[in-house]
Amino acid sequence: MCGIAGVVDLRGAGLDMVGDQVATLEHRGPDSAGVFAGSHTRLAQSRLAVIDLATGDPPLTDETGSIGVVFNGELYNFRELRHDLSLQGHRFTSAGDTEVIAHLAEDLEPVELGRRLQGMFAFAVWDERRRRLILGRDRFGKKPLYYWSDGTRFVFGSEIKAVLADPRVPRSLDPLAVPAYLSFGYVPTPRTFFEGVTSLPPAHVLTLTEDGETRIERYWRAPLPGVDGCDVMDLTFDEACEEIRRLLSDAVARRMVADVGLGAFLSGGVDSSVMVALMARLSPGAVRTFTIGFDDGDGFDERPYAEEVAKLYSTDHTTFVVDPDRAELVERLVWHHDQPFGDSSALPTFLLCQLTREHVTVALAGDGGDEIFGGYERFVAARILDSLRHVPNPVLNGARSVVTRLPPTLFHGRVRSLDRLLSSTSQPMPDAYLGWLSCVPDSWRHRLCPSTSDWARDLYREQWAATAGAAGLDRLLALNLDTYLVDDLLVKVDRMAMAHGLEVRSPYLDTALAEFALRLPPRFKVRGLTRKRALRAMARDLVPPALLRRRKRGFGVPLDRWFRTDLRSYAEARLCADEASINDHLRPDGVRDLFAEHQSGANRGHALWALLTLETFLRQHGW
Repeated sequence: MCGIAGVVDLRGAGLDMVGDQVATLEHRGPDSAGVFAGSHTRLAQSRLAVIDLATGDPPLTDETGSIGVVFNGELYNFRELRHDLSLQGHRFTSAGDTEVIAHLAEDLEPVELGRRLQGMFAFAVWDERRRRLILGRDRFGKKPLYYWSDGTRFVFGSEIKAVLADPRVPRSLDPLAVPAYLSFGYVPTPRTFFEGVTSLPPAHVLTLTEDGETRIERYWRAPLPGVDGCDVMDLTFDEACEEIRRLLSDAVARRMVADVGLGAFLSGGVDSSVMVALMARLSPGAVRTFTIGFDDGDGFDERPYAEEVAKLYSTDHTTFVVDPDRAELVERLVWHHDQPFGDSSALPTFLLCQLTREHVTVALAGDGGDEIFGGYERFVAARILDSLRHVPNPVLNGARSVVTRLPPTLFHGRVRSLDRLLSSTSQPMPDAYLGWLSCVPDSWRHRLCPSTSDWARDLYREQWAATAGAAGLDRLLALNLDTYLVDDLLVKVDRMAMAHGLEVRSPYLDTALAEFALRLPPRFKVRGLTRKRALRAMARDLVPPALLRRRKRGFGVPLDRWFRTDLRSYAEARLCADEASINDHLRPDGVRDLFAEHQSGANRGHALWALLTLETFLRQHGW
């Protein structure tokens, strides 16, 4: 893992500022740094040494020194690529993965270059002979890459702060960002909170030529049965389970290659438990596992489930019990994200990564299992919603009036979910699905935000419409991959891990495994109330039966209680003050009413977290 940055200026001006860029990324790569110099360009990299500790320091080039590359991530097929390149006569000076990209770039066009790479990555290649810059990002967007251009100057970096290190880049708030953020808890790719600063989409390459022309091309698309000639897999359920185990085992094995200490996050959920079980079967020694817990009494602690799996596989298990300074962490989380971030699970993720880094440099995680196998409860809710559309409105209204009178905590908190479901019956599927995900409910979004812009929701509906012809579940999986996975889950994991120089690898997002899982019949993934059906069946001999049956818990924190206790005074001073920065972008009365409603007993914790990180971001930038 590393941080990369660079600048191309057609006038050859201001190239030395690349040093300031890479300095902002030292937390991503604390072990070494280097700069490649080309005509009118500089590429820089801060390195976290994981593979090839002796000869892998940046920058790396081809044999002639005319093609330079900086790289963030890991290539899991670099040995195969290196072997093929050696047979073609290419000579290597290092033993790792980065140099492979420089040699491939000698012969391949940008799209084919992207297709040949398997792993998690963001890279920049300068080709002195062709006088062109190539940027690339991995298929799912595990590694970030941002850029800004004014036509003659092009600046890029792994994080927005590296782009803003160039004083020529304007620091202007995108006026369309705030309304989008209230809906999603993030600004959808390719936009950001900074006007003109763009995120390169996953599975894309960008080519900048010497005349300043920029071309962006897609090199891969997730398979979607029923669309673009892609078909559902023709196999039995047992055959599917057998192939899932083979592919997942291979994916885990590839991600266990490291020249430094390696471990795994173990939450006690299905995905991480299955992953640790396979690691234990592949490892000659005890697998190191890490779990975080809170002594909060609110049901957010999964330590007992994780410890059961750790005991079953005799892992070298470490449990962290924390009571963090929540107010201080808000500031740090926003700084590392470079933008407001509405997902409060960033907080425990930050702490888990911080504490894990004290023991290992690389950790495997179960992220992606829900995305490819259909693990979220909202996938079941969507199928139920389709059935409810045939129920007469008077019956639905009567049912909802009963549900709203029930205690929210009844049936393990499912009353809230049922109320949201019944409230969505008149909405089109993408709007209903987004409503279940939104950190700020629609009713409050309109009360808070003066802007009527709906561009982000329109984009969401377009992404849904583009999958017409596929099965309903597959459409939701595709929508989830293009939105929540890219801009929420993977952003959170990358920033919180890289804040501490920890590399996190995700076996479930292996290309071969994901392509196979996404082409399985929908009934192999979700049937009735059962989610991740094939994965659970495959794991029957790997994890305790009770773990396979338990309800999914998000990696959350008790925001409800925190905003009435520990965070109450801090949040009130930030959000409800006359001088609050948020007042320039939202209606102050609406913010105060939201805060007051939460104190009166309603659950507005997620909305308050989103507003608190927005206020912190605005203050940090003096807006």
